Amino acid sequence: MDRRTLIGGGVAAVALLAAGGYWYTSRDADTAQTEVETADAESLEDVDTSSITEMTLGSPDAPVTLIEYASFTCPHCQHFHETVFDQLKANYIDTGKVRFIYRDVYFDRYGLWASLIARCDDGMRFFGISDMLYNQQEQWLRGAKNEAEIADNLRRLGKVAGMDDAKIDACMGDEEKARTLVAWYQQHAAADNVTGTPTLIINGESYSNMSYPDLAAVLDEKLG
Repeated sequence: MDRRTLIGGGVAAVALLAAGGYWYTSRDADTAQTEVETADAESLEDVDTSSITEMTLGSPDAPVTLIEYASFTCPHCQHFHETVFDQLKANYIDTGKVRFIYRDVYFDRYGLWASLIARCDDGMRFFGISDMLYNQQEQWLRGAKNEAEIADNLRRLGKVAGMDDAKIDACMGDEEKARTLVAWYQQHAAADNVTGTPTLIINGESYSNMSYPDLAAVLDEKLG
C-alpha cells in the first residue's frame, strides 16, 4: 500500500519546531536540513505532554477503540477521510460500536501549523476544522505559492470556523504548544511503532491504510 512514510527519527520531529510559530519567516532547504541533522532528539523526551487533549468521537464505553494516526498534509490521509471516514462515523462511531481517537502526525511545519489551528480554542472545533483541512487540502496547501500564503490560507479557515484574528494569532504563535504537540506526537508514534500514515490501531493491533469494506470487515470481526 502506497502511503506516506514518516520523517526519520526524533531529530526530524524536533526540527519541525524551527519555524513552528514564526508564520512569515521562510527558511531555505539547506538550513532546514542542517536543523534536522543537528537537532537534539532528547530535548523532547522530558516535555510534559499532559496538557494535550485527545481528540475523540463516540462512546468511551464502545467495545472497539480505533486510533487513527494521520497528517493534515498527507494525500493518503485526505483520501481516507474522503472515502472512508464518513461511513465509519455513521455506521460504527455514531452507533456506539467504536470509540475513535485522532492523533496528529507531523511530516512538516505545515501539518503542525494546521494542527495548531484545528486545536485552537481548546479543540472545540477540531473535527469541523479537520473536515475543512482535508476537504480543501489541495487549495490551502498544494495550491499555495509560498509559506506565507499557506499561513494566510490557514488563517482564513480559522475565520470560517468562527475564530477572530486575536484568537488565531494567539494559537498560531503559541510556541510552547507547538513544542508540546511535537513531543506528544513523537511519544505516541514511538509507542505504537507508527511508520507511515494513515496508520490505524484497532484494539491495540496495527493496520495500514485500507478501504471502507476492508475496515468494516476488521471492525465486525473485533465486534464479534
